[in-house]
Order: sequence, then structure tokens, then C-alpha cells
Amino acid sequence: MSDSCLVPFKLHYAETKKNLSQLGDAVPSEVVSAGGHLWRISCYPCGIDDDDDSDDGDDDAAEDYLGIYLELMSKASARGVKAVFKAFLMNKKGEPSSSHADRIMETRDLESRYVVDGWVTIVWGVMVVRDDDDGPPLIMPCSDIGTHLGRLLDCAEDGNSDVSLVVGGDTFPAHRAVLAARSPVLGSMAEATMSTIITLQDIEPATFKVFLRFIYTDTLPDTTPIEMLKLMCAKKLWDGVSVDTVADTLSCAETYSCAELKTKCIAFFAEEENFREAVLTDGFVALVHKFPGIIAELRKNATSSKKRKNPAKN
Repeated sequence: MSDSCLVPFKLHYAETKKNLSQLGDAVPSEVVSAGGHLWRISCYPCGIDDDDDSDDGDDDAAEDYLGIYLELMSKASARGVKAVFKAFLMNKKGEPSSSHADRIMETRDLESRYVVDGWVTIVWGVMVVRDDDDGPPLIMPCSDIGTHLGRLLDCAEDGNSDVSLVVGGDTFPAHRAVLAARSPVLGSMAEATMSTIITLQDIEPATFKVFLRFIYTDTLPDTTPIEMLKLMCAKKLWDGVSVDTVADTLSCAETYSCAELKTKCIAFFAEEENFREAVLTDGFVALVHKFPGIIAELRKNATSSKKRKNPAKN
């Protein structure tokens, strides 16, 4: 079992290094929770004063490094806490570094490649690894409420309904309470009228039948109308895409295997300005946490895009 988090941390490098001039001076990040414990990182702009290395005669060299250390802020159990810590820097193009830094990086490389307008952005993550020494976890049975509501929908045609939705001449009996709980749009339409009949436009009966069952059961059958419904949802998501939403949209595309939407989102990320802003959103943090491999895809696409735009440099 494991629990993890991925957090961006911005450090005003030039000003901080000026104010904290001593070896071992640190700047802490915010405290975050992962695996039932509280964590933060401490950054050492002037290097880390490591007493364990005092016999090496290399104290001056420590000043040439930016130190990044993980700290456990909550009390650990008697058995301790096992965790994996990684961090990477965002370069001047707004792209993550190709290699992850475990603890330190030379300030020479840092200042030339990663400091932007005096700021350096560190994205760090911690994964807590749990021991299963106490035996296997209790397995909770899956909820079958979807099955029960599906039966309720099946019985609606027998008169067990209080509203009917008319689509393209076809009538679909339903329940106002379920619509209000599961679909804000249909729920508001049902509440706005005392009529037991509501007519819907701009959707095919076959597609709406699948959509209505999804409202009740939270499941989708593998049929042709679903592809149409998926594309309709993808178009709606893409129409509202921005630097603030593109990461969440890409996560949806990856989760539901919508290749068309994923391609568009990755192309959106390929634009340098878009990437620079989107990578610092909470949605991007959640995206990388859920799909770690997406960083490699974004980097590959960005590289290909640059080659297409600048063929003379290849």
C-alpha cells in the first residue's frame, strides 16, 4: 500500500540566497499530508552544512550546491516511516528537468538553466510505503446501489415514475429525485415545471437512452451510441479548455481512453506559454500523480513540435 503527493514550490532564489548567506540556512516549504503523515522540504540556497562530511575537507564545495531535503513533520510510529522522495526543477522553458534530483544540484547549472526572473520552481513528491505486517487489509464489498437504481429505472415503465422525458418522439419515464441528485441540468428542468412531460432537443433517442441509464447506474455499455456520447462530452470539455483546466481535461481523456481529446490536450501543452502556466496548477499536480508517464509524453510532443516549427535547426 502507498500514499503520495506531488507539490510545486517556488523559491525566490536570488533574494533568498542574498538574505540567507550562511551555509546551512534553510527555507521551508508548506507542510503537506501524505500517507497519514505531514511532510515538507527544506531548501538550502547556500548549501548544506553536513557534519558527517567534515572530515572530507570539502566544506567549501558545499556552497556550490542547492540542497533539497525532505522532513517528516509529524510523529512517526515505533517502526518508523518508509518513504520515497523525488524532486525535479522546471527549466526556463517551463519544462520539467529530464532527470529527477534526489537531494542537491550545482548552483552553476541551477542559475543558468532553472532560475527565471529570480525564481526557481521545484516540484517535489513523497510516496509513503506501508508495511503489511499486520495482515491483509479488510476488503469492503463494492456498493451495488447502481444495480438497485438500474432496477428502479427498469420498473419506471410500469408506472413507477413521476416524470417522462421525450426525445425525438420516444418517451423515457424517470424519477425527479434521481435526476435532481445525478444531473443538475435535467434536475433543474424537472424542478422548473410542474408538468410530468419534458421535451429534450439536440440529442438522439439511442444516445439519450444510454445517458439516462448512466445517470442511474454510473455504468456505460460498450455500444456504438456511447462513442457518440463520449465525443459529445469530449467536445464540451475541449470548448472550455484553458491553462487552468487543460490538466484536468487531459486526466479525463486518459481515464476514459478518449484519444481525440488527449491529442488535443497534449498539443495545447506543446505551446510553451501554455505549458509554463498549466504546469503550476493543482490539476497538473494531480495529473502527474495519477499518470506519471504523462510527463514523458508531453516532453516528447514538445520536442517534436519545436522541430516542426524550426526545421532549419535540425
